[in-house]
Amino acid sequence: MALNQVFSNPSQVLQRNEALFTGKSILVAGNIDDSYPINLERIASSSCFCFNDFRYYDKLKDKLTSSDVHFTADYQGKENQEKFDLLLVYIPKAKNEIEYLLANLTPHLKENADIILVGEKKCGIKSVAPLLVPYSEYSNAIDSARHCSVIYAQLSKPVATFNQQQWIKDYQLNINDISLTIRSLPGVFSFGELDKGSELLLNNLPDDLSGQGLDFGCGAGVLSCYLLKKHQQLQLDLIDVNVYALESAKLTLEKNALQANVFASDVFSNVNKEYDLLLSNPPFHSGQKTNYDAAEEFISKSVNFLKKKGKLTIVANKFLRYEPLLTVTYKKFFEDAQNNKFKVLSCLK
Repeated sequence: MALNQVFSNPSQVLQRNEALFTGKSILVAGNIDDSYPINLERIASSSCFCFNDFRYYDKLKDKLTSSDVHFTADYQGKENQEKFDLLLVYIPKAKNEIEYLLANLTPHLKENADIILVGEKKCGIKSVAPLLVPYSEYSNAIDSARHCSVIYAQLSKPVATFNQQQWIKDYQLNINDISLTIRSLPGVFSFGELDKGSELLLNNLPDDLSGQGLDFGCGAGVLSCYLLKKHQQLQLDLIDVNVYALESAKLTLEKNALQANVFASDVFSNVNKEYDLLLSNPPFHSGQKTNYDAAEEFISKSVNFLKKKGKLTIVANKFLRYEPLLTVTYKKFFEDAQNNKFKVLSCLK
């Protein structure tokens, strides 16, 4: 992924307000999806960035040479670190993820520090003011442009110590005589419940899986934990770009006393072996945008990461036309199952 040469709409609005950041010690987090942090690093006195998307963390971590840079679901700060003058959050679409970020990051702010939220109207920036009530006596929109707004507040209320355990949502999965506890953090796909696509896939998997498998876009680890519980001889790698998904998958594995290798990867960027099975409920959203690039890249490159006679199995919304991609990549694909909303597709190498 090349770095955006044109900044996202939220970053373009921030460019109009750079005096807010000049000479400040800033903490930046949320849905960072361009290279604007390089500009922020230049104008701030010091800067710390907490990325939730591995793609942008990976591209920027070596360019932000004078910043503290993290890919983390639970920012801890450094021992004896001085607190920040300003918190900037690029708002994610999920309100509970904004609440999570504020709870996690405000303990690292000085008294009366600035809090700035930026985002697009279609993502709910106009309705975020109530989320600032626990932290500030007031908040107001200080700029609007390009269908975005900048919301300003000042930290004026006591902040509780952050405890990630309080934000974990558990639900029970009971399917085909397999019982699991699924754990998820805010910001994870299908937070706190089993999505219908994954349910269809779980009900239409072979009974004789073995060898090594890869779960692409693993989310909270539902597919992998089900497979590991049912097929104890199976070894799995779980990958995702979302830091909350990776953390949730680790929590789910631990809760169910299962073991797998969980790591960040931009599609196959950090994958270096072949598998007997590639499995996915492919993501088709990137931040707030509908984006099929990752799913399409996964399908087009998947054959290079399958062993001879290896199998690719995906579940997808019926309106997503993955069949032409599969036909180009593989000699033949099979429709294993479908319902009124989803379909399960498989290919053999």
